[in-house]
Amino acid sequence: MRDLCFAVPSLSESPPSPGPCRGRARAAKPWHSQAAGVASSGFRELLGALSLEARGIHAKLTRSPWLLLAPLLSPTAPQVTSPPCCLCPEGVHRFQWIRNLVPEFGICSSHVRVLSAPTEFFELMKGQIQAAKRRVVMASLYLGTGPLEQELVDCLESTLEKSLQAKCPSDLKVSILLDFMRGSRGRKNSRTMLLPLLQRFPGQVRVSLFHTPNLRGLLRLLMPERFNETIGLQHIKVYLFDDNVILSGANLSDSYFTNRQDRYVFLQDCPDIADFFTELVDAVGDVSLQLQGDDTVQVVEGMVHPYKGDRAAYCEAAHARVMGVINAARPRQQMLHAQTFHSDCLGPREDAAAAGDRRPAPDTWIYPLVQMKPFEIRIDEAVTAALLTEAECGARVYLTTGYFNLTQAYMDLVLGTRAEYQILLASPEVNGFFGAKGVAGAIPAAYVHIERQFYQEVCSLGQQERVQLQEYWRRDWTFHAKGLWLYLAGSGLPCLTLIGSPNFGYRSVHRDLEAQIAIVTESQALQQQLHQEQAQLYLRSGVVSPATFQQPGRQVKLWVKMVTPLIKNFF
Repeated sequence: MRDLCFAVPSLSESPPSPGPCRGRARAAKPWHSQAAGVASSGFRELLGALSLEARGIHAKLTRSPWLLLAPLLSPTAPQVTSPPCCLCPEGVHRFQWIRNLVPEFGICSSHVRVLSAPTEFFELMKGQIQAAKRRVVMASLYLGTGPLEQELVDCLESTLEKSLQAKCPSDLKVSILLDFMRGSRGRKNSRTMLLPLLQRFPGQVRVSLFHTPNLRGLLRLLMPERFNETIGLQHIKVYLFDDNVILSGANLSDSYFTNRQDRYVFLQDCPDIADFFTELVDAVGDVSLQLQGDDTVQVVEGMVHPYKGDRAAYCEAAHARVMGVINAARPRQQMLHAQTFHSDCLGPREDAAAAGDRRPAPDTWIYPLVQMKPFEIRIDEAVTAALLTEAECGARVYLTTGYFNLTQAYMDLVLGTRAEYQILLASPEVNGFFGAKGVAGAIPAAYVHIERQFYQEVCSLGQQERVQLQEYWRRDWTFHAKGLWLYLAGSGLPCLTLIGSPNFGYRSVHRDLEAQIAIVTESQALQQQLHQEQAQLYLRSGVVSPATFQQPGRQVKLWVKMVTPLIKNFF
């Protein structure tokens, strides 16, 4: 077991003492009970035999990532087939276990740039589109309809036009993946914005509109516009230009280019990562509806229709298509890992191949984490839970979400583990729904209610010093940043961050299509970038206290309190 970066305690061992960490930890619910129905019956029987509760051992004190992930490693999730590379020296980094689930991309930290402002994100995207020669791949919830969004469309049109007029015409392809419901909202919408490109460059432009298989039949007929988006969405945010990739939580809309705070990381000259995300977006695109030049949609030939066809058959096909991308990339990256670190251990044929492709040893590793519960793909959920579980006493976790609505499993882990947590969330005034008309206008109050309930539980457990809530506020701005930064015990800089589309809520885990990346780095320069990003966001926040909920505008109406438990899984 010494090759594993996390030790697996024996069930016969005595649980470690709580040490200096303060507050009573709430017993985290056994992971296998949370994932009932996911594991196969045989695996469930095995886990029952190993029940930590039956042995009287506190679940949080004995779980390793492997036991934590076990119930998710059913036929519907990637199988852990081997331990981390036993040839690598211990301490290269302690998160190598993630590559048993997803491909691992080793890169140099100089290829990573952390952005901080919406305007920087917008200008970078325009410049990348204009410079693109081979491919532009954009996955988002929707494309807005304002002048800034039109600028992006104009950039795409200009770049496509140049590709045709060049002396040596390029094979530039543009692929755009959006959500069907959100992208079809209103008369002027994402579809109408992109139709001119489809009509003018039919052989070069593809627009795919994902339609959740869970919205079908009578439900689809009765659900009004906007409300139908609560059932499930395409929520991945990836923007890719040749071999450069932007991972973010930001959509393609004017507020995300001006005054809606998000997170953004730019991976430069990373062909393997760009290829992976191109294939991932293509896979989701293949199981989506294809926008035509006359504003109709069609399914890809041979594909089951997402809401007219058999749901089980569609989800099975989608699972196979997406997991095919992940499973094909893993062995490719493992070979590159061997070529980079262990060429002396390869056979003659492999050694000859490696000699021509020796790459500099990486100091940063990228792990793509995908969550598509409708297709029974739950990788991001498993990795996130493992990271929260294994954060030791003295470690610090900075977790941020624009919509504070953690799943019960994540709340149990935060309250049942021993790391220090600083959770950044939106104050009501910077919530994206603040001031909205109709029922949506009550959503910020619902988030306040959820926040207050969680804060009260923290206080009841005496964990105010270990688990701290902070509210982001900035005049005339909204807040949409999500992700986490992990600081190991005794370290002043983070060695890991999660960045992408998930919000850590029920929708992200169970309803929507999500993707983010885990960045693990030994580079002090990149760690400093990530630390500065975190510090800048938290600098605009205030610590939540009992007085917070006495402020004007924090009084939640009774009907909102009553309705919130019924609807919290939809927003």
